[in-house]
Amino acid sequence: MPHKRRSQSSWTELKKTGNECFKAGQYGEAVCLYSQAIKEVEKSGKKNPDDLSILYSNRAASYLKDGNCGECVKDCTVSLDLVPFAIKPLLRRGAAYEALERYRLAYVDYKTALQIDCNIPAAQDGTNRMTKCLTEVDGQSWREKLPPIPTVPMAVKEKLSQATRQQTTHNGTREKDTSVPGEDVIKKALCLKEEGNALVKKTEYKKAIEKYTQSLKHNSSEITTYTNRALCYLSVKMYKEAVRDCEAALQLDSANIKALYRRAQAHKELKDYKACVEDLNSLLKIEPKNTAAQNLLLNVQNKKAPILHKEDEEVICCLG
Repeated sequence: MPHKRRSQSSWTELKKTGNECFKAGQYGEAVCLYSQAIKEVEKSGKKNPDDLSILYSNRAASYLKDGNCGECVKDCTVSLDLVPFAIKPLLRRGAAYEALERYRLAYVDYKTALQIDCNIPAAQDGTNRMTKCLTEVDGQSWREKLPPIPTVPMAVKEKLSQATRQQTTHNGTREKDTSVPGEDVIKKALCLKEEGNALVKKTEYKKAIEKYTQSLKHNSSEITTYTNRALCYLSVKMYKEAVRDCEAALQLDSANIKALYRRAQAHKELKDYKACVEDLNSLLKIEPKNTAAQNLLLNVQNKKAPILHKEDEEVICCLG
């Protein structure tokens, strides 16, 4: 029984087991393990700020996935007190604020992350979403109502930007040792993606899949390429592949609307209605008035699950 041995486990073992639970979708269990790890670090007297910051940030990710946005905000704030301007807690707190409809605070966190590295897709997409929301709520003068956006010191910016280029993920607990593609490679990836978009408009989905696949070989951190290819997979009834692409997009941005919606569609076609409903509920926490998600949720709950109208689905996702 693992519960009997945990008190004797080192904080690193607890963290590792927590990471495994997180990856398995056992978010409540992950919260317990990270909490125990935090206690072990604090009891040891060796309170390394970096270690504690990561543990609080990981627990925040678990709270976020479990829909407990208030606790996520608290943990991210503690994590950022320990290591100011750390990317992951900034992004996670931004996502939690967004889910809580505290759009000004979410904007500040996303924008702060962009100061550190302007190429973070989750921060770019989050800033764009918040700009749209705040314009609708406050009009063209929305910037005047924002809290102050902190200035990231240059030394911090250089240090954290280098760390972020290890393929930072928004909601995961791992970092991949992959280098960031150069400007020419990114341009090539974008060109291939646009070719794919043009093929989608012609409903040539299989050819579009090939273009998106080539694009991802050049730049595997472009969220919209995954969500666009997922749309194509849905169109050619390759539902498991659509799920995988949506999961890849959600690794980069756990609050991505298109990835959640398209994964829900794929789950519906695979008759995994529970997973479909979970994705739609997650989406509606972020965007409560999304009519496409509301309609699909009603259809699945009524076990009718008809095909949605074309107007419910955005085909092409423009670059931010």
